[in-house]
Amino acid sequence: MIYAFDGNTPEIGEGTYVSETATVIGNVKIGERCYIGHGAILRGDYGRIEIGSETAVEEGVIIHVPPNLISRIGNRVTFGHGAIVHSEEIGDWAVIGMGAIVSIGTRIGMGAIVAEGAVVKMNQMIPDRVMAAGNPARVIREIGEKDLKFWTWGKQLYVDLAEKYLRIGMQKISD
Repeated sequence: MIYAFDGNTPEIGEGTYVSETATVIGNVKIGERCYIGHGAILRGDYGRIEIGSETAVEEGVIIHVPPNLISRIGNRVTFGHGAIVHSEEIGDWAVIGMGAIVSIGTRIGMGAIVAEGAVVKMNQMIPDRVMAAGNPARVIREIGEKDLKFWTWGKQLYVDLAEKYLRIGMQKISD
């Protein structure tokens, strides 16, 4: 469901799929050819969320921002299932793993990977092109060719899935 709130109406880019079970509220701008999955919540109720193109917000992800701040999310970012995000900035091509927590004021670098279940603590910065894991998250290695190959495939998978949902839709089976 897409909701206007407090004078702000979400902006949804061309070719972007927003599940009818997702909730997008208020001051949210989503780029082109994105995938906003089932049960995702994007709360622009007292801060602004800006999402670049070809970004995947998978099922159960929560994105929220503190009052009067902006969360800038780049192009071709992947948010794994169940991630909780309050970041200030997430660079292009970054990956936020399933169940990860990215706290208030954080910055995730371009092409960085935050591992599944990691906790990026308040105001922490994860540099470009590294993998961070643990609680609190710490850099464990640089990103390699294997990572780039896998995530190029994975990101395209969700761009294609958004297009497919828009093209064929879901068919409800009666109760």
